[in-house]
Amino acid sequence: MEKLKKRWGITSNWQIIAIIIVFAINGSFAAWIAGPITNFFGLNAETTKPYFFYIILRIVLIFPIYQITLPLVGWLFGQFKFFWDFEKKMLQRMGLGRFFK
Repeated sequence: MEKLKKRWGITSNWQIIAIIIVFAINGSFAAWIAGPITNFFGLNAETTKPYFFYIILRIVLIFPIYQITLPLVGWLFGQFKFFWDFEKKMLQRMGLGRFFK
C-alpha cells in the first residue's frame, strides 16, 4: 500500500479505497449511460448490422463519457484533484495535452 500511496501522491488508505471505488462506479456509469445515448440515435444491438460495428460505436461513445464523468465522480468522493491530474496526464499521453495547459 505504501508504494501505491507514494506513486499516486496520496496520504491515507481511505484515499486508496475512494479512488478504487470511483474507478469502479465511473466505469459502470459510463457503460450504463452509453445505452440510452445509442438508443436515442436509433442504434441498438438488434438493428445495427454488423454487430461488431455496434460494439465499436459503444466503445467510442463510452470513452468520452468516462473522461468527462471521472473527475465529477471523483469530486463526489473528495478526490477531484487526484482525478483531474489523472485526466490531464492521460490526455497528454494521447496527444491532447495542449488543451490543459
